[in-house]
Amino acid sequence: MNSKTVLVIVGATAVGKTNLAIDLARAIDGEIISADSRLFYRGMDVGTAKPTKEQLQTVPHYLIDVAEPEEIWSLTILQQKVVEAINIIHGKGKIAILVGGTGQYVRAITEGWQVPPQQPDEEFRKVIERWADCVGAEELHHKLSLVDPIAAQKIDPQNIRRTVRAIEVIFLTGRLFSEQRLKQTPDQDFWLIGLKRDRAEIYARIDARIEDMFNHGFVEETQKLLDRGIPKEHPNLSAIGYREVCEYLSGSISVEEAKTQMRKKTRVFVRRQNNWFKPDDPEIHWCDMNENPLERIINDLRIAELIK
Repeated sequence: MNSKTVLVIVGATAVGKTNLAIDLARAIDGEIISADSRLFYRGMDVGTAKPTKEQLQTVPHYLIDVAEPEEIWSLTILQQKVVEAINIIHGKGKIAILVGGTGQYVRAITEGWQVPPQQPDEEFRKVIERWADCVGAEELHHKLSLVDPIAAQKIDPQNIRRTVRAIEVIFLTGRLFSEQRLKQTPDQDFWLIGLKRDRAEIYARIDARIEDMFNHGFVEETQKLLDRGIPKEHPNLSAIGYREVCEYLSGSISVEEAKTQMRKKTRVFVRRQNNWFKPDDPEIHWCDMNENPLERIINDLRIAELIK
């Protein structure tokens, strides 16, 4: 295999990326790098559907449980850490397999995005954050969409930190955030593998996953995060699921309402994921998860002379 080639597995939430990546890594002597923004943090296991300890022991994984939940990893940090992991894996003579459902992170890595050079203005950022506290994440995102709809389309409405950063850059530079994305050709070559299922099947798997989360301590996990002093407004607790459980714990909604909101928001998230990874994208090699995808992927890699 080309020593610079990295396999990238993409697909919607609950499509089956974790298990497929492990099976593929075992079959081709690979090691896995996570590009899922929610898996970096220790103590956030159930609510992120993080691979189990048994799965993590099956093949080496990178960028899982590498930060405390109080921390916030920027896109720049992620890119640096991914490159470091790729170099380590390739240095062993093994195949690097990047896995993620966070489209923005995957595209930033594979396309070599460069973060806008504008330095943060901490005081101005605090003003925007206070504004976000007053109007809420979705309304703040709506305000961004009025000014820069292209940037807003690429940012999850629940991701307050990214929305705040976009607004900050726009006001400080006088230019749209979407116009400031620079690119630099990556040192690596990327082979994208897309996993797909029927939308109804994805939704059914999401519903089952949510029930499983609550049956395996999601509420208790969220309470522990709050008990260690992390405020419920913290960006890492604004992720789908944690926000709803925080509302349940505060008495604002019932546990069933929390589940209903999670199901609804995750469906919206799946549709947003599909905007990042489109079925007609010629760079993505799509595989149906109901048609022996592992065999198909290995065969495609052999034809492309990426493995022996």
